[in-house]
Amino acid sequence: MKNKATWLLLAAVISLSLFGCSSEKTSSASEKKELKIGFTPGPYSDQVRKAIEPQLKKKGYTVKYVEFNDITQPNFALGDRDLDANVFQHTAYFDNFRKENKLDLTEVIKVPTAPFGIYSDRHKSLDELKDGDKIAIPNDPPNIARALRLLEVAGWVKLKEGYDPITVSKRDIVEQKAKFSFIEVEQAQLARTLEDVDYALVTGNFILASDRSLSSSLKLEDPPFEYQNLVAVRTEDKDKTFVKDIIAAYKAPEFQEKIESDKDFEGFHKPDYFK
Repeated sequence: MKNKATWLLLAAVISLSLFGCSSEKTSSASEKKELKIGFTPGPYSDQVRKAIEPQLKKKGYTVKYVEFNDITQPNFALGDRDLDANVFQHTAYFDNFRKENKLDLTEVIKVPTAPFGIYSDRHKSLDELKDGDKIAIPNDPPNIARALRLLEVAGWVKLKEGYDPITVSKRDIVEQKAKFSFIEVEQAQLARTLEDVDYALVTGNFILASDRSLSSSLKLEDPPFEYQNLVAVRTEDKDKTFVKDIIAAYKAPEFQEKIESDKDFEGFHKPDYFK
């Protein structure tokens, strides 16, 4: 009887030991090692390719790049689990989009951001603004607000006192420097309008994607927090190891050194963790 009890105890110990090994293997195998990251055309995929992916590779990850020409698609793809993260948008756009479309997504870190700017192929100065000029601006509300705020800084419009910086619209203009008109365009197409309008307000990533430089702008913004670009993930994933590793790669000295030394990122706004 005693021998039987001993054997039963031994069998239980072996079973628990094997179960523990199996659990460890299952846990290890379930860790995500292929990352699908979404972008729109521009510099944010270059940041990852040049200075984020090399760090992730050292930790055993492979990175797949997925590019979208339609700026509405990266967030839907992330929500649908076709991506693990995306890097293309600023906070104001992100917050508005996920609320409107009921997407459970989360911002996890800011990234170096190509500023919004005023560009022209017809004029060499902001002082050349005159009656009848056509000004192209983005057609989505968060970026309309962004454009109006930059135009106020440039002295082209005066906005009503106490306006909401995120929802301010053309209805809030109380004064214009000249009788110009706005043409609203999907932001990915704005750089292409430059030959047809007097001025265009374009996000930096699409200026760079059109083979222009940030230094060719007539006026660049100093982007506040809500207009700095970000890495987004599904909220359920925000505490997972792969997300922590992405964040660590952005905060690493190697990334900062690359951004500050590579001419492709000259003129970018630096996030607070660079300081």
